[in-house]
Amino acid sequence: MGIIPIISLVVFTTGLLFYLLLISRGQFLFKSLVTKIKRQEWRFRDSKLNYLRSKFLRTITIAAIILVAVIAGNTVSAQVTPPLASLKSISVPQPDNLGDFVKDKVAAIKLGKTLFWDIQVGSDGLTSCASCHFHAGADNRSKNQISPGLLRIKADGTANPDTVFDVGGAPNYQLRKEDFPFHKLSNPDDPKTVVSDRNDVSSSQGVFNTKFVDVKPGSAEDQVKTEPDPVFNVGGTNVRRVQPRNTPSVINAVFNFRNFWDGRAQRIFNGVNPFGLKDPNASVVKAENPNRLKFVKVSLNNSSLASQALGPPLNSFETSADGRTFQEIGDKFGRIDNRRSRLLQNDIQVGSLLSSIPGIGDNLEQIGNTKSLSGLLQNILSIRGTKLPRVLAQKLSRLRPLGKQVVHPQDSVLGADSRWPQPGLKDKTYDQLVKDAFKTEWWKSNQLIQVDAQGTRTFVNRADNSSQTKEYTLLEYNFSLFFGLAVQLYESTLIANDTPFDRFLEGKTTALTKQQQLGKQIFEGKGLCIGCHIGSELTAASVSNVAKNGRIKRAPFPPNSPEDNGFFNIGVRPVTDDPGLGGNDGLSGNGQGNPLSEARLAQQGKFRNLLGETPPILTPPLNPSETVFADGAFKAPGLRNVELTAPYFHNGGQATLEQVVDFYNRGGDFGVLPPLNLSPEEKQQLVAFLKGLTDERVRYEKAPFDHPQLFVPNGHPGNSTSVTNDGTGKATDSLLEIPAVGRNGGTGTRNFLN
Repeated sequence: MGIIPIISLVVFTTGLLFYLLLISRGQFLFKSLVTKIKRQEWRFRDSKLNYLRSKFLRTITIAAIILVAVIAGNTVSAQVTPPLASLKSISVPQPDNLGDFVKDKVAAIKLGKTLFWDIQVGSDGLTSCASCHFHAGADNRSKNQISPGLLRIKADGTANPDTVFDVGGAPNYQLRKEDFPFHKLSNPDDPKTVVSDRNDVSSSQGVFNTKFVDVKPGSAEDQVKTEPDPVFNVGGTNVRRVQPRNTPSVINAVFNFRNFWDGRAQRIFNGVNPFGLKDPNASVVKAENPNRLKFVKVSLNNSSLASQALGPPLNSFETSADGRTFQEIGDKFGRIDNRRSRLLQNDIQVGSLLSSIPGIGDNLEQIGNTKSLSGLLQNILSIRGTKLPRVLAQKLSRLRPLGKQVVHPQDSVLGADSRWPQPGLKDKTYDQLVKDAFKTEWWKSNQLIQVDAQGTRTFVNRADNSSQTKEYTLLEYNFSLFFGLAVQLYESTLIANDTPFDRFLEGKTTALTKQQQLGKQIFEGKGLCIGCHIGSELTAASVSNVAKNGRIKRAPFPPNSPEDNGFFNIGVRPVTDDPGLGGNDGLSGNGQGNPLSEARLAQQGKFRNLLGETPPILTPPLNPSETVFADGAFKAPGLRNVELTAPYFHNGGQATLEQVVDFYNRGGDFGVLPPLNLSPEEKQQLVAFLKGLTDERVRYEKAPFDHPQLFVPNGHPGNSTSVTNDGTGKATDSLLEIPAVGRNGGTGTRNFLN
């Protein structure tokens, strides 16, 4: 190479360096690298050799940043610089083969909305999906909404649950504004000024600790047995359990490649549970003709919402007694089975029967002391004990859909079927709603599916009236398939794409105020928000971003470790408080299983087998021994309506957008982000921009965000030291009514702590 080209290259590289250091992305990369180097210095401060090594590393920062800026900087630039478009321009993801299952999409949406809001779905006849997603798709309740650090682990990854309530001292506490943030500082811009630190989680109350016995066809309440709860009790009286992670919004969740904070709800829907192709035993039943059934595996892509929908109805913290399955929920709304009624008269016989079923018997041990705590907590984020979904469908057919709730006559989906002012839908059963929506081969058969005490499944022509077997119709047995797809199709209509921000992107320059426009510049520049909240969906975890940039990638800063696209550890809590993506799927029982992190699956050579695709090719190639960024990482949420969805982060530890901006400005609470050095005015501008992401249809519950009446448990009469026992070992409930609204909306519900 001649001298002139060399000089030209040096001049170009130097100029590029200064340019990159002047723009926000270059500053971000520089700060990130310096932060990493400082961490190495702190980590080895007791070793003189490593300290000198760190000082040497600082002297080569400028040289290294040239390579980072040229390579990583240009890569990031290529990903985030194309002009943003309104969310209206983004296609709603849906399965390629949806038509193999759904014959009438409008009817399926009707079924999905009904199931989502119907409180009869819960084992207690009071809890639905909507119970935790009724306010802007999230939850604004503030009494009995604290969970201790149940997901805490030891350094070696083994469970180490913290059962002490730091906030309020006990369950049934009424949260106050002064309780936030949970990590308190005397100076919100200085992470070293810690006043107090609490690892509790502000989340959503679900059900009491109970064991499932059986459904009572025609009754909204299942037959259950109350178990002593060593964690969620006041003076020995059980209160409703609170989930161990904050409730995210379901609005715009259809754009997520995977769902749940830790990504366990797979994009491939298997018709049975959240785990997609990772569960080799997941199968449903198909009728080749009404007299011939066969077990089949199903696979629907772009369906993480369907996968997600199957978690809460069987979760013993959210809506279900421990041990219930989807077929039994269907039976709850289904036919009257005289044989089953006889079984109900003998609790011992039923308990023995359940104990003999593999996967359910493991969960029937008594929980009454601290020694049993780990067993109690194993079902928090798994469906252990409910691997073969046999029960949820058997609950519903004899119950009127939404039979305990009023449906507004102008409801955008259900209005034509409303019995206003009487509760429920007219002239519809759940059986009929399923038949209207789905193709006949998934519900029409003259045969039954029989399950014996060992879990063996057989096709039979009639029930054998034996106490050692249970029989399900095809519609009951496949209820998890119907539930997941119907709820997904309903939630796919919950798209907030008419915000001031979207209208601004459409060319309406006055849609955002001047202050909000300045905040938008900070969001995309100095604030570094665009690093995780990219694209029209404002999340790197979106279907479109993952399709474009791969399911796994290398981080854009040294040592460029592999990571799952869209999942980040931003230092909200220490990794040992909640491993997040660093955990496992629990499918092998005893809390074990395969990694939730797809980068770790690729590293272990399991990617193709468990995810059904060839793993992305990384540069440099993935090394089986290198560190993967997964521990403490969580899905980046979309930000529309963030003004309405407090409290924030996976632990619900921040109550206001101002507290969130302070968190990012100081570089997080546990040292993984660069400080932003925003001025007070810039902070206000950024908060103003975030409020420009609110769709007013969501605020005022206008279509498609209108809904039936809902009654939600809202803590218990009394306080954190005294509650009233209802006579069965459970505290009496306080119920909050959320009135029915039609397509034109209403006044909305108050925000958290307002």
